[in-house]
Amino acid sequence: MKRILLGTLFAAASLNAMAEAPGGPNCGWGNMLFEGQRGTPAHFLASTTNGTSGNATFGMTSGTNGCSTKASLTYGGKSWLAMNGMMNELSEDMAQGQGEALTTYAVVLGVAPQDREHFAAVTHDHFQQIFSSADANAETVHTNTLAVLKNDPQLAKYATEA
Repeated sequence: MKRILLGTLFAAASLNAMAEAPGGPNCGWGNMLFEGQRGTPAHFLASTTNGTSGNATFGMTSGTNGCSTKASLTYGGKSWLAMNGMMNELSEDMAQGQGEALTTYAVVLGVAPQDREHFAAVTHDHFQQIFSSADANAETVHTNTLAVLKNDPQLAKYATEA
């Protein structure tokens, strides 16, 4: 059951991701065809054109079609935690200092594999601060987690607002 829930969470997170397009905002024939247009339909059609023809992927590997892989990708949406109902499982795992939901949360926050054990220990030690009330919502938990990470020298680099 946990695996199905985590798989669903990853799928939901990927559907809701709003990163800059791989290769940059000017990458692919779809962007060329719909240049200057705004709105969801134009972005959807440009993305579909790029995805179905594979021209953006080709452009990223060859440096053509207006594509570049030099800039880093960004994400302007909310944390996946704020978009799902997995608070109970995360709170249980964090209280225990281990578990799949806690590992998933670390991955989503970008915590490197070598720092995940420390992440689990720190969030366990600061459980009361992170889950500041019995009815804490996902946004509060996420904000509190970032505050805890900022105060830890090893984990501070992961304390960025998504």
